[in-house]
Amino acid sequence: MSKVPMTVRGHELLEEELRRLKSVDRPAVIKAIAEARAHGDLKENAEYHAAKEQQGFIEGRIKEIEGKLSHKHVIDVKAVDARGKVVFGSTVELIDESTGKEITYRIVGEDEADIKQGLLSFTSPIARALISKNEGDVIEFQAPDGVKTFEIVEVRYE
Repeated sequence: MSKVPMTVRGHELLEEELRRLKSVDRPAVIKAIAEARAHGDLKENAEYHAAKEQQGFIEGRIKEIEGKLSHKHVIDVKAVDARGKVVFGSTVELIDESTGKEITYRIVGEDEADIKQGLLSFTSPIARALISKNEGDVIEFQAPDGVKTFEIVEVRYE
């Protein structure tokens, strides 16, 4: 597995989720399985099967997070000397050339991405078009509904 880039905040969130899965969710599902077993016949016990399925999900997610954390590459954008360029972790203000609408995105790791919160995965088409560009540059990228053009208004390292 190659390095998994993540912001400082993304690393904190994964560590927090791992702690919760191990200390809260895992014990709760073990208790639920024990209670369901006490009800008798396991073949037709929906509670037991649901708890076992949940246990599988929790254990899978724990392994996934542990794998990512073992290959993490935490990037603190405040410590990077980017000299005004768009880099992983930077916040970018854009103007949509076709609508004039202003949009702000932060380029983050895949686990942190949430377009509704303005968090773009560094692997997304728009993030790939933005990386290494400067304020004032105009970018074009292929979106699902056609080619989009944006002007970079400001680059911040927060």
